[in-house]
Amino acid sequence: MSSAVVHLGGVETVADIEEARRAFDRYDLDGDGLITAAEYKSVMAQLGDFHVTETVAEAVIKTKDANGDGQLTFEEFWDSLNKNTA
Repeated sequence: MSSAVVHLGGVETVADIEEARRAFDRYDLDGDGLITAAEYKSVMAQLGDFHVTETVAEAVIKTKDANGDGQLTFEEFWDSLNKNTA
């Protein structure tokens, strides 16, 4: 399976969590444990997607931001991965 999270009978393996952590860290450019819209936009540009504007980045973060603070914690990131693969 190509996604960052593989469900094995509903249980994620440690390797899945480690892979998700590496993906999260790639977006968390300043290493503060949070992904901001600006960081998301910057990484998407590094990956060649120059169509992600600040507005688009904010909308993406907002859809995954459980507590509404405008930033993603690892837990919110992890939860969004699980929702997308369930």
